[in-house]
Amino acid sequence: MKRIYFQGLSALVLFTLFSCHSNTIPYTQNGNWVTRSQLNGPARSEAVGFTIADTAYLGTGWDGLNIRYRDFWKYDAINDVWSQVASMDPGTERSSAVAFTAAGKGYVGTGYDGFNYLTDFYEYDPAVNEWTRKSDFVGGPRYEAVGFGIGNYGYLGTGFDGSNALKDFYRYDPLSDTWLDVGFSGNKRYGAATFIYNNKAYLLTGINSGTPVTDFWVYDPSLTSANWVELRHLTNYSSDSYDDGYVNIVRNNASTFVIGNKGYISCGENGVALTYTWEYDFVSDLWTPKSNFEGPSTTGAVGFNVHDRGYIATGRSGPGQAAASDFLREFQPNVVLNPNDN
Repeated sequence: MKRIYFQGLSALVLFTLFSCHSNTIPYTQNGNWVTRSQLNGPARSEAVGFTIADTAYLGTGWDGLNIRYRDFWKYDAINDVWSQVASMDPGTERSSAVAFTAAGKGYVGTGYDGFNYLTDFYEYDPAVNEWTRKSDFVGGPRYEAVGFGIGNYGYLGTGFDGSNALKDFYRYDPLSDTWLDVGFSGNKRYGAATFIYNNKAYLLTGINSGTPVTDFWVYDPSLTSANWVELRHLTNYSSDSYDDGYVNIVRNNASTFVIGNKGYISCGENGVALTYTWEYDFVSDLWTPKSNFEGPSTTGAVGFNVHDRGYIATGRSGPGQAAASDFLREFQPNVVLNPNDN
């Protein structure tokens, strides 16, 4: 379990799945990673990000040693420029928090401040560049939870409370500043990841007691009941051939984004930090390997998409401050790999 210290990676059980069938999915090397403008602020991992309109925001995080942050930065993808916005004030420095966008505003909450697991929760209004404290998260203190926004609501759940992995889930209503328990049908986990596509949220990966979680779920708020629907597992789970090559999708602390009608997962860790990148087809519920992340093996990075372009920012490649990253890389899924552009 990673906890907050990178050295904790050595305590993970290296989880490698061997297929009893031949690998029927060719590694195509499709996709190219391009280095973009570095974050102007300090290098970090375990930060959070959210996107409002055509602007991405990134903040909080950990330097890999003993400093945590509450500063925030916005990224202009057209001009490839970072600029600082208001720090999360009120609010304490933290890492492994949760962020999402709902009703045109950004929200950040939970996480770890170096001593305590947190429940406090904040709203960012880009129109006035200000943060406001809102009602605390009702599910209890935790870090490495996940969050997502769909329409006018935000959602927050799973995570680790200091003793146990969790599987609860709550909906946040910004209008009334209230939380509602909506439950979760999947397994307990922390360090999971999400996609948002077509007003649905896809929740995948994570870890529990040193074992990666392989179940995969979609949350559809338009359903009157049973909002969580299970999708195909992320390993060679079935007797069919489609998943014979699913050997390195599972992980925790991964980075995700959506480009067009496809979802992407990259980086993260599974006993060691990873570079493996996979593409998910929302229509067929199938995965295809893509070109590996072209930076160092990285975990705890932030994935986001702006202008239908996908990015991974910050993260860490080893223990200590020297391994924390301030890099930003864009993934171009339909461009031939160019090893000389990074």
